[in-house]
Amino acid sequence: MMILATGLLAGSLDGLAAIIQYSINGGKNPANIFKFIASGVFGKEAFAGGNTMVLYGVLFHFLIAMLFTAFFFWIFPKIKWLGENKVLSGILYGIFIWAVMNLLVVPLSKTRPIPFDAGKALVAALILITCVGLPLSLIANNYYRKPGTV
Repeated sequence: MMILATGLLAGSLDGLAAIIQYSINGGKNPANIFKFIASGVFGKEAFAGGNTMVLYGVLFHFLIAMLFTAFFFWIFPKIKWLGENKVLSGILYGIFIWAVMNLLVVPLSKTRPIPFDAGKALVAALILITCVGLPLSLIANNYYRKPGTV
């Protein structure tokens, strides 16, 4: 239950941050964020799709957040220093998520190639650190400090 709740929180924070960043950068329709995510499976057809593709994108977004959450909760008790360095482990996990998504998942998906932009990469990494890595680290640390959890 804790993994589900934490994954929903991380996915919600990350999705909200993506919508805010998209809007600040002049994006008019935040649904395009989730169509882009859906395009990882459906290719360019996702952009021509309507609300169904947006829903697929939201579903895939939360599925990815759940997988990264479950993985963190799985490794947390196995790597002792994660609990001893909550902030550092959150920062490193956010960077890990950015690297996996941008160097492995996106290139292997059907999304259109995106030219690398260091500024955008930094913002994306900071969002993942702040909205996913740090919350996961703090929540997992609190969860595993309770007696009977491991």
